[in-house]
Amino acid sequence: MAFHHCHKDPMPQSGLSPERVQARRQLYAACAVCFIFMAGEVVGYTFPLAGGYLAHSLAIMTDAAHLLADIGSMMASLFSLWLSTRPATRTMTFGWHRSETLGALASVVSLWIVTGILLYLAFLRLLHSDYHIEAGAMLLTASIAVCANLLMAFVLHQTGAPHSHGSTGAEYAPLEEGHGYPMSLGNTSVRAAFVHVLGDLLQSLGVLAASILIYFKPQYKVADPISTFLFSICALGSTAPTLRDVLLVLMEGAPRSVEFEPVRDTLLSVPGVRATHDLHLWALTLTYHVASAHLAIDSTADPEAVLAEASSRLYSRFGFSSCTLQVEQYQPEMAQCLRCQEPSQA
Repeated sequence: MAFHHCHKDPMPQSGLSPERVQARRQLYAACAVCFIFMAGEVVGYTFPLAGGYLAHSLAIMTDAAHLLADIGSMMASLFSLWLSTRPATRTMTFGWHRSETLGALASVVSLWIVTGILLYLAFLRLLHSDYHIEAGAMLLTASIAVCANLLMAFVLHQTGAPHSHGSTGAEYAPLEEGHGYPMSLGNTSVRAAFVHVLGDLLQSLGVLAASILIYFKPQYKVADPISTFLFSICALGSTAPTLRDVLLVLMEGAPRSVEFEPVRDTLLSVPGVRATHDLHLWALTLTYHVASAHLAIDSTADPEAVLAEASSRLYSRFGFSSCTLQVEQYQPEMAQCLRCQEPSQA
């Protein structure tokens, strides 16, 4: 049998995987775009241009602050990508893969902090109307911000890996034999940055709408803090999917693309396997899936053959990155053992 023991790859790969190299390029490009347009918004807010002061708009500064948060979170993501290339150690036996997830969490938290401050400032402007907005400059800057966010969204958009073999729901699709890669949901940090940018794009569109209104109806300048208030809340809501994925990884949850029952049934279908227990599925990252289980086999079964066949099926059908299986002889009392029972649905 070509499949040997628990190792699906003869030699471990060093450095960044192709998926992470692509993620790094996307983040570098998005950082450059973000920095250029953030600097333009801050300068436009601060300095005179064309004979008059540019827009002293809280909504524009909200955009600039979110772009600054974008830069910080992307830099944290780039650092986490570099950190993830470090080899495993005796204290970090899985390596540093999960630093990618921590980078995504930092992106979400930074957005919350910045949005909280801006919501407070917007609330103050709703209470006090002693401010002036230059609608023309606000309209120009908001238009540029929309273009910047569209460009960053294009750069960070992930169409998915060419191997999309994972499963959704109760069904699962086999991988091609010889490939042991999990379903690619895209790099976690890039996904977090993309969702972050989508939230900023939504807010930029709102700021653009507010600037058009103020340009033609200056008496409605209250649209500036209102747009900040409304679209900041929308930006917070846009972090929900990323936060869900981050919590799934940090709480050792099962991968969203793999369900318990299909994995259990696959193991039970291996000739010689009578029962399974202590089956655990978890996502080290969104694309690094791990499984472990005890296999209770007949006394006449060949343990080595069972181990090789069971591991091969898990790798080929579900794309686990790592599988640890323990083979033991089946005992009738296992059916009544509380520790050998399957976990509940919830």
